[in-house]
Amino acid sequence: MSTSRLVNRNVTSTNGRTSMRLEPELWSALEEICHRESMTLADLVKSIERRGHPGGRTSAVRVFVLTYFRNAAGEEGHRAAGHGLLEQLADAPKSEWRTAQRTADQQAPLS
Repeated sequence: MSTSRLVNRNVTSTNGRTSMRLEPELWSALEEICHRESMTLADLVKSIERRGHPGGRTSAVRVFVLTYFRNAAGEEGHRAAGHGLLEQLADAPKSEWRTAQRTADQQAPLS
């Protein structure tokens, strides 16, 4: 039997206090967004709910986080993250992935 990685937290939404279950990485991403936007988690969740999403609150939050960071990503950021190496590293252990990322960073043209 596998253990769920989802973390349950209470949040205040437009309809009052409720709970959401998200992966730890998504909670961390929400905290970063709140810091960048100078908002509380409650204000951010309410803002996301006002935008509307057919899949419910948790789905709306996941889509919002993806969209937020996707909109912030640019070509320079993709190069710095080592993107474009997935094909050659699909089966590589993490240590090889890090080595390949460093190599790609060193080879990336400066703009």
